[in-house]
Amino acid sequence: MESVKITIEGMTCQHCVKAVEVELSELDVNVLGVSIGSAEVRYDSLKVKSKELDEAIENAGFKVVSIETLDK
Repeated sequence: MESVKITIEGMTCQHCVKAVEVELSELDVNVLGVSIGSAEVRYDSLKVKSKELDEAIENAGFKVVSIETLDK
């Protein structure tokens, strides 16, 4: 399992947070938290690719700035 922090551009309100939560919840990931400008998720990299995280956030209407691996 891998934990990552995703920095997201364009989020300005709680509606943005909810939109990202909904899109990420469609994937096989554990959403640890979403706040304005970022999301933290834990996932199995054999089941979900980082590109899928990017696509989910883009589907919510935002842009991924970076994905940083968190300490295990």
